[in-house]
Amino acid sequence: MKHKFKPLFCLFLAFSFNFLSVAQSGRTPVRAENGMVVTSHYLASEVGRDILAQGGNAIDAGVATAFALAVTLPSAGNLGGGGFLVYHGSNGDKTSFNFREKAPLASTPNMFLGKDGKIKDNSNHEGLLSVGVPGTVAGLYDAHQKMGSLPWQELLQPAIELAENGFESTYNMNWFLNWVKDKKDDALYAATAKAFLKNGEEVYKPGETWKQPDLAKTLKRIQKNGADGFYKGKTAKLIADFMKKHGGLITEEDLAKYKAEELEPVTGTYRGHEIVAMPPPSSGGVALIEMLNILEGFNLEEAGHNSAASLHLLTEAMRRAYADRALYLGDPNFNPEMPIEKIISKKYAAELRDGIEIKKASISDSANFNNAHLQYESPQTTHISVVDNEGNAVSLTYTLERSYGSKIVVEGAGFLLNNEMGDFNPIPGHTDTRGLIGTEPNLVAPEKRMLSSMTPTIVAKDGKPLLVIGSPGGRTIINTVLQVIVNTIDHKMNVAEAIESPRIHHQWLPNRTRFEDWGISPDTKRIYEEMGHEIYEAGNQGQAMGIYIDWENNLIYGAADSRSYDGKASGF
Repeated sequence: MKHKFKPLFCLFLAFSFNFLSVAQSGRTPVRAENGMVVTSHYLASEVGRDILAQGGNAIDAGVATAFALAVTLPSAGNLGGGGFLVYHGSNGDKTSFNFREKAPLASTPNMFLGKDGKIKDNSNHEGLLSVGVPGTVAGLYDAHQKMGSLPWQELLQPAIELAENGFESTYNMNWFLNWVKDKKDDALYAATAKAFLKNGEEVYKPGETWKQPDLAKTLKRIQKNGADGFYKGKTAKLIADFMKKHGGLITEEDLAKYKAEELEPVTGTYRGHEIVAMPPPSSGGVALIEMLNILEGFNLEEAGHNSAASLHLLTEAMRRAYADRALYLGDPNFNPEMPIEKIISKKYAAELRDGIEIKKASISDSANFNNAHLQYESPQTTHISVVDNEGNAVSLTYTLERSYGSKIVVEGAGFLLNNEMGDFNPIPGHTDTRGLIGTEPNLVAPEKRMLSSMTPTIVAKDGKPLLVIGSPGGRTIINTVLQVIVNTIDHKMNVAEAIESPRIHHQWLPNRTRFEDWGISPDTKRIYEEMGHEIYEAGNQGQAMGIYIDWENNLIYGAADSRSYDGKASGF
């Protein structure tokens, strides 16, 4: 029997602390017996856990959690963005949902260019031309309609309560709130100021209660009418009217025509494990499988975790996969000839592996690959990992693109719009060393989906999900997921250790390797550089959210990356 949703505080009181397992960071994973949710915000994780405790399945919890993150993590959680969901059931069933944003019908390949042929006013990243048709609500609704168990209305209620009743603002939001305060008199950002500032004027201090009444109303329309509550009716009109008023392209027709897609996941194998990941327009799954295929021919365990020898092999695999990513991948509905089967084949990996020298770095041939890998992709995304009491797993990554997307809130609707159009190649046929690329597979076209690095992934063993993983991080996402998988399988780490370990990133061009500025010894760096690699150091890479299922002992282990300020693993 399905029960009516109870308020969150009642549910929380109903469970004793002995029943709940929660943690926000660390190298020791959270242990649970019945279900687990891991996200970048503790309140959203608790929402998903409570849905599981009510008898909801992994899809139910993923949907409820995603809507909660739209309230509690506005930098990346969203209604106005898009993403991908990968599902693997305990019975071996697997599928995926593509709800990546689309270019509006009025889009053209040259839409960002001025008369001089150059990008005008950073319009591919800022302002309303940067906004793609949102896909999140459609994707979550489709997944629920096909695979959910609890009533749709119950899944929206926690997010509505969080928006109406408010929650404590955290330090993590402060930079954005100050930015909004500086822009509050700009007509384009007036609704943003109303949504994010106290009385539309002042910055919320950490600990002060932040309420979002307009967002709550939008969520109620979605609760009542499903996807039509967003893509048709009042919400759609609010979006279209706002676009028309401020020079945007999205119309009510764009919204009414938007459809999510259910797709067969892209799959591969690695040392007896099945890799289940997202196909294009995500590039993550294809690149991940290609890299794992290459690495399968080397003994990484013997090389040692984060040794110079091991980091060298990881780099060489990254180098080759990112080259193929830029050259071949895009929206499959516009690029039907993508050689995906070749790229993810063991035969192709063997050919690439033959070109790797054990103690010498390869050269990234910029003339051959035309600097195509330099285009910027924002690191601001968020990931949800879920396992229910049957062992069904959901890996869901979605985003607004840059942190807080376009930073534009739809007047009267309370949610932020994405700036995903910046993930298209902005100048057809033009590529330069500053990061602009103009290759054909990812040029703007009406209703085309832009290429993404999001990599929601499930590793399975003997037909059952084993590791659920994903991360934000722009171009670095694929390599973050890669290293967590290698750490788990090759280096026998628990899921928390695998996530917390220092990470590197190489994307073919520029020909240098990003090291997190902590955790790898100077001697290792020196040996690595002597092989011919160039290093640059930067801050944290990604915020991986992972779950590991111990089928033998009927236990679930969750870990929220401590790189996430408000992250939490919550199970019961």
